[in-house]
Amino acid sequence: MAKSSSLNFFALENKAGVVFATGQKPVELNAQARMHIAQDSALQTAPNAGIPALFTTYVDPRVIQVLVTPMNAAKVFDEHKLGTWADDTVSIPIVENIGVTSTYGDFNDNALSDANVNYPFRQTYHYQTIIRIGEREMAKAGQARLDWATQKQTSAALALNKFQNKSYLFGIKGLQNYGMLNDPNLLPSMAGKVWDKLDAQGIYDSVRALFSLLVKQTGGLIDTDETMTLALSPNMNASLTATNMYGLNASDLIKKNFPNMKIVTIPEYQSKAGEVVQMIVNEYEGFPTAELGFTEKMRVHPLIQQQSGYEQKRSQGTVGAIIYRPIFIASMLAS
Repeated sequence: MAKSSSLNFFALENKAGVVFATGQKPVELNAQARMHIAQDSALQTAPNAGIPALFTTYVDPRVIQVLVTPMNAAKVFDEHKLGTWADDTVSIPIVENIGVTSTYGDFNDNALSDANVNYPFRQTYHYQTIIRIGEREMAKAGQARLDWATQKQTSAALALNKFQNKSYLFGIKGLQNYGMLNDPNLLPSMAGKVWDKLDAQGIYDSVRALFSLLVKQTGGLIDTDETMTLALSPNMNASLTATNMYGLNASDLIKKNFPNMKIVTIPEYQSKAGEVVQMIVNEYEGFPTAELGFTEKMRVHPLIQQQSGYEQKRSQGTVGAIIYRPIFIASMLAS
């Protein structure tokens, strides 16, 4: 007689320590039990609707940064630290040498040479942004493999630098703080045509007219070999590729006749009023035509710990664009 293969649950409990305390008689999964289960079609769980979407979603480990318009004001003029964040105004002394002559005589005491000094000033402006991050917020970003604290620090630096670039161009409204485009000492602009309506020769003639205005403003102090910068919008810069019948474009003609001229594109030079173009002599006799002033490039304030997070303030200070010699800047408004 064949020995029964049934499990002895009592022996399992006493000898092996395996206890089936299920509240009902255990069922051995023998052939007979499997046949019974296989014929049972009643589901004990909800119908399968598929697997969670996260298991079929691929997350690229690369992080793509959103692009912003370029901040190119500092490519036209150099930046210079003026004062500290405790200073409300910045004063720049300007000296004028004056004198007259008269006919010589041993006992003549007329005619005098002298000097005159003025102290024009600019007001500083300080601005801030705050980084705030929670502990749980950082933990959740960490699970997404994002360096969240670094991203927020980058955002703060970008926000401050974008504002600083804008202050270099337009200054601060309500203060004696001006920019490259609205300084009251800038000389009147000449009128011109938008370059995308002109051919290569027409564009070059427009640049040459701007240079002629610059020569007139300076009383002939400069020539075509001077180190200069042509500041314009990206749209106007694209027009420099216009080519004439000889295969030369406007950019070639400019480089040939103004070998030391640098071209810088600034998106803000395109406005509702028209396209602004400025031809600038970078320096004369070793002194810059203009500088971009700041009191603080970046001040990192103390890290403040909250109940379950952190805050930190970042700040900057601007003096705008300090134009020392406006006669060395010729402007054109093309429309």
